[in-house]
This record gives sequence, structure tokens and C-alpha cells, in this order.
Amino acid sequence: MTQAANTAARRLVETLVMNGVTRVFCVPGESYLAVLDALADVRDTIQVIACRHEAGAANMAEAYGKLTGKPGICMVTRGPGATHASIGVHTAHQDSTPMILFVGQIALSDRGRGAFQEVDYREVFGGLAKWATEIESPDRTVEVVERAFATAQQGRMGPVVIALPEDILHEDGGPAPIRPVVPARAALDPAFVEALRDRLSKAERPLLILGGSGWTEEAAAAIGDWSERLGLPVSLSFRRKDILSNARTNYAGDLGLGCNPELMKRAKEADLLIAIGARLGENPTQGYTLFDRARTAEILVHIHPGAEELGRVWTPLLSATADNSLAAHALSAIDPGRTWHDQAKAAHDHYQAFSTPVPVTGAVNMSECMAHLGEALPPTAIVTNGAGNFAAWLHRFYRHRACRTQLAPTSGAMGYGYPAALAAKSLHPDREVICVAGDGDYLMTGQELATAVQYGINAVVIVVDNGTYGTIRMHQEGHYPGADRVIATDLKNPDFVKYAEAFSAFGIRCERTEDFPTALDAARNAGRPALLHLITSAEDIAPNRTITGLRSQ
Repeated sequence: MTQAANTAARRLVETLVMNGVTRVFCVPGESYLAVLDALADVRDTIQVIACRHEAGAANMAEAYGKLTGKPGICMVTRGPGATHASIGVHTAHQDSTPMILFVGQIALSDRGRGAFQEVDYREVFGGLAKWATEIESPDRTVEVVERAFATAQQGRMGPVVIALPEDILHEDGGPAPIRPVVPARAALDPAFVEALRDRLSKAERPLLILGGSGWTEEAAAAIGDWSERLGLPVSLSFRRKDILSNARTNYAGDLGLGCNPELMKRAKEADLLIAIGARLGENPTQGYTLFDRARTAEILVHIHPGAEELGRVWTPLLSATADNSLAAHALSAIDPGRTWHDQAKAAHDHYQAFSTPVPVTGAVNMSECMAHLGEALPPTAIVTNGAGNFAAWLHRFYRHRACRTQLAPTSGAMGYGYPAALAAKSLHPDREVICVAGDGDYLMTGQELATAVQYGINAVVIVVDNGTYGTIRMHQEGHYPGADRVIATDLKNPDFVKYAEAFSAFGIRCERTEDFPTALDAARNAGRPALLHLITSAEDIAPNRTITGLRSQ
């Protein structure tokens, strides 16, 4: 079928081009063939990466959005395609990531009949996305897509879902796009900045907490330089370790799972908390136990781009709705008339001690492997991960040195890391990209190795194989200790080297800590997608924790 020049499908693609889209991650479907055909005409501008599963495609789009600050674009077909992709939408929502999911839909004329793969996407995605809609008037296509770009990027960033009725895509698409969407950004009121300066000048034990999305490298550098100059201790929120270099002399560590007890003590004893971008949700606040509302009412200055997040859990002393980067630049001009260098040194010393490798019982010491990874890779290397206890070793012992070098789901989504690595490497082929994945985690999206080989995306994945769903096993052993109580957490894994080779990728196996540097070098220099199969012991279930120890508690 030959399309007219101004169909809704073509207007949609024109709007993507106008807004600087360079990648579309998809699994093709007959329900949006018209859009795929329109993309064929702009293949020199937009690369279409066809994935092997919609979860992989959605995770890639989410990672693209997280890495660039612009909406990652995912396209899937109706019904199962959309529900498979919902994991990426959930992660984008939890992680405040700009993303747009386009879903092929049944013909508008068949809606409500229970047609093949029919789904009401407003209903299904209403609680997962910032906005879920369906194009019902083809001449409003550009309007709807432009609103999606604005919605995804303004306030607290997040995902938008747009259903595309198959018949609508072939009709007249109405007006063409005129200019790219420029998202609105809120800045701090000068009176608020002055009130914060006054509070900071009187603080004896301040702590700066940075988190959230949408940070520019310039803003991160500005607030990093400012806080380091003042000796203001700074902590990063859960899985946001790349906002500032962890080598800064005032870096105190990250507030996340397995948090440094010294950092938790510092946060509890602070007489002024300045949080920018961080929602201060469950994981950063240790299950909402790190603070209490009466205390935050006296000490918390909360700045967030989404007004709905202010006062949602914690009563603040001062609060403001503002873009993270604009807020950071404003704070960087404050002169409180004092410094806290002794506190900064103590906080950084505690971080360095906590991130120093620890002993283990098995032949592979993950803390030493992750420390070596940090030493071997250049500062600009991008490191990704999904979810599982393996990630505790990465987050604790790998030290980030540059902005936008971490892709990790605050949603705790398994299977995220490898698709994220492919998105990053496709965007930055000149940078090293390493995914650290658990065995259970990797096989949730491991089929995307075929995508890596097909498109020549030479990312490296380190598969940490301890033969168990580690996080669940740790909690299982803690609540129901005993070998006879282990159920549903053991894994029978493939030979991952042969698995990689079956895809024409490079594979190498490592069973000892001392062999890790050589194996890593081989994978990094393979010149093709590579997999390092790292065999670890389930006994070393987490840093400073063993299964034997859990059973004896």
C-alpha cells in the first residue's frame, strides 16, 4: 500500500524527526505498519532497532530517556505487545524518565466489540503513565504527539502511552509540525534562595541529597564544585550515583539498599537536609524509617520538579517546585559565610572505607571484581544493571567518576540492565558500556543478545552466576532459615559461554578472582558483543552476609 504524503502515520513520524528523535526501539506489528513504512523514509535520521521482546524494546527506550533527558521512543503492537512493554513504562514512571510508548491498536470502527487483542489503553496504563491516550481524530495527530513530548519532559518526567488505531493511521493527518517542543522549566524564587541561604548559614550538621532525573552535566558540575568548596557533605539517592563523581572530597555515599550505617547516622543527626530532585521514597529512606515527619518539618528543604511530590510523605520546612538543574545553578551562587570541611572529610573517609573490598568465602570475590572494574574502565564508561543481590556488590564497590554513566532501575526491575546497555552503546558507540547482570536477571532479557549481534552493538555483559534468585534467597533464609525450607529460588543455568557463542557473540568463563582482569580484558577487546560468565558462590549472598550466617541468626 502506498501512502499519501500527509497521512496520520507520516505526520507522527514528521513530529518525531522535528523533536530530534534518533532511535526507535520496537517489535514490529501489523497494527502499525503504516508508521513503520513512514519510518523507512527517514532511516538516515532515525535508526529503527527491532528487538526480540517488547520488554527489551521498552527497557531500551527507558534507558535512552534516562541517558539523554529526552523521551525514549518505543513502538509495539496491540494486546500482548503492549502488556509485555508495560515493564518499561513502570520503570519510566518509578524512575522519572521521559518516554513515549506508541501502541498499535485495533481499528477505531471495531472498538468495544472485544476485537482481536483489543485493550483499553487509557484504563490499563492510566496508573502507570503520566498520560495514556488514543488518537481518535487523525487531523490531531501532531497535537497529540507534541503534547506527549511536553508531558513526558515537564514537571516530574515520566512515560506517555499513545494508542494508534490502525485505520486512523491511513487517514489525512492534518497540519504538519511547525517547531520542536521546548519543555517548560520552573526556577527557584529569589526569596526562597535567600531563606535557604539563611538556614544554611546557621546549620551545624547539614547534608545535601541529590537525586531524580533531568540533570545536565553543567548543573551537576556546578553544585558539585559549590558543595565541595564549602565542605558540604553530599549524598546521592538510590541508583543515582553518577550525578556527581564519587571521588569528590565531600562525597558521603548513596542512600540506597545496603546503605552505609555511617551515612544513615549522618542523615539522622543532620540539622539541615537539602534534597534536590530526590523524592525521598522507600529505598533512600530505608523503608521510611530514616526520618520522621516531625523532624523533617524542622530541617527538610525539599526541591522537586513535581509539585505533587512535595509534602507527599515528609512535611518540609521549606519546599519549592523547580527543575533540578536550574535549582542546582541557583544554589551554587549561595554564600553561607561558613564551611564544613571537617565534616566533609569524615563523611568521605567513611564512604571510602565502606567501598573498600571485603573478604568472602568463595573463589570469586565480587567486591574485588567490582573495584577492579572501576579501576580498569575509563571515567566515561557506562555501567548498567538490572535487579538482584549481585547489584549490591556493584553499587557499593564501583565508584562512578562522571555524570550519566549509570543506568539502573530504581523500580527494581529484573532484566533491565542488558537492554539498557544496548541502548547506551547504540547511542555512544565510542564509549565502553558494561552490563553487570545476575543469572536470573540476565535470562529475562538475554535474547536481546541477538539484537546486539544483528546491529553490531558491542556491549559487554558480565553474568554473575550463583545459581539462585539471590535477593529472594537472602530474605527466604532470613525469615525461614534451613536447607529444607529453600523453595523456588534455585536456578539451573545454561553454559553461558556456549549461549553467547550460539548467537555468534564472544564468551569467556571466569571462576577465580585473580582471573577476572584477564577475562574482562578479553571481553572488552573482543570486537563484537561479549559475555563474561562469572561463577560465584551463593554462600556469599551479599556483602558481609552469608547463608550460614543468616541461618544462625
